[in-house]
Amino acid sequence: MPTAPPNPATAAPAGGRSALDRRARLTAKLAKLAATGQLAPLANQIAGLGGCAHPIRLTGHRTRLDSATGEILGHFDSSRLPAGELLVRCGNRRATRCPACSTVYRYDTYQLIAAGLRGGKTVPASVAAHPRVFATLTAPGFGPVHNQPDTGPCRCGHSHPDDDSLLGTPLDPERYDYAGAVLWNAQAPALWARFTTHLRREIAKAAGLTQRSLRDHATLSYAKVAGYQKRGQVHFHAVIRIDGPTGPGSTPPAWATTQLLDHAVRAAAARTRVHHEGEPPKQRQPVGYVSASPPQGSDQARRLVFRFGRQIDVRAIRGTDFTGGGPVTDRHVAGYIAKYATKGAETTTGTLDHRLRFLAELAGLDITDHARRMIHTAWHLATRPQHAHLRLRHWAHMLGFRGHFSTRTRHYSTTLAHLRAERTAWRTRRPDPQTPSPVTTTSPVGAWTRTRRWSSPTGSTPEPASCPNSNTSPTF
Repeated sequence: MPTAPPNPATAAPAGGRSALDRRARLTAKLAKLAATGQLAPLANQIAGLGGCAHPIRLTGHRTRLDSATGEILGHFDSSRLPAGELLVRCGNRRATRCPACSTVYRYDTYQLIAAGLRGGKTVPASVAAHPRVFATLTAPGFGPVHNQPDTGPCRCGHSHPDDDSLLGTPLDPERYDYAGAVLWNAQAPALWARFTTHLRREIAKAAGLTQRSLRDHATLSYAKVAGYQKRGQVHFHAVIRIDGPTGPGSTPPAWATTQLLDHAVRAAAARTRVHHEGEPPKQRQPVGYVSASPPQGSDQARRLVFRFGRQIDVRAIRGTDFTGGGPVTDRHVAGYIAKYATKGAETTTGTLDHRLRFLAELAGLDITDHARRMIHTAWHLATRPQHAHLRLRHWAHMLGFRGHFSTRTRHYSTTLAHLRAERTAWRTRRPDPQTPSPVTTTSPVGAWTRTRRWSSPTGSTPEPASCPNSNTSPTF
């Protein structure tokens, strides 16, 4: 006689309690909190997290003192809270880790980029008249992959929809240059740094100046974000602007035009090279395929030479449309970069959003075969002495990329810290219009300890540059 299938609501998992048991225990805890009058304060504390998925728990105390008299103006102790801990938002930028905190980070990034294009947030509005472009720098090819050509089907003979899992994967994985792809990602931060150096040289050359004297006439400002293509290669989106000698508040020279900046970006990207010490990886290549990073001009030293790909896009930021080949607006550019600020390799390539301790962990993870092979390649390349300085095992989950995902120059616009301070001040210093607050100088004294440390996307330590609430000390 056949037996009825178990009810998933009442079936107990192996080694655990059933859903009904867990619900009963939770109901009992909530009833206990309600009976002691602590349920409402706990609900208010949780509501203040704004939907954070992984809050940080703090224990400790804080005392506010008058700096002049030493009078105690207020004292707070986490032991008086319902749970005995103070909950603070994790501030993770990755949408796969915490959607709520990543949304706040995306909004902050939008304001930071927009302020550097149209003014506001400590940036003068006159910056909108400065020459600026939106540039995209990509990686070279390491073998043919499934894609969506502008005309005709893919090289495999089929037309792929936008959600096709084959997009970005090699046509022939056995002949794909995985070693070159991983090493290029590892050298991408050095490529960007070298590119900015060449860019200043190209601007000075076009203006008939030396690189040293350029600082007396103009300042180069930029903000860039690193994203991932479906094939697992890093590419850079950047807003690049020319200011006067003292920054956004000064007028750029007459020779600084958008056309000059466009030419300088393309010339600098074409000249940028990074040499990597070590023997080139011995791996079969497709017939008739020339590696994008062959040893050149240094055969005796056996160095690999890395460069940007041929697909370089530079657009002037001045129009009203962000489609096709038309000009772009500051609003579209800020939104585009802010979108990439919360995306990691896991979003586009199907890889991981956390570090690996052991390679065997991959066996139980649901990731794409292409990402799995790139992680394996990074893990095994790390055993070679010539690649030791790249720390490829540390960054295997990022497919070799080990740089900051978002950087900017000092004079581009405001800072994330300033935006967060403004938000904190707005939330905590909204006075009651009927009760004017006295003007006092306070000095906080206290100590806080994390009782739970949330691992960041790149390891066991948090990312200060990626946290909307990176200062975990609470404000009262």
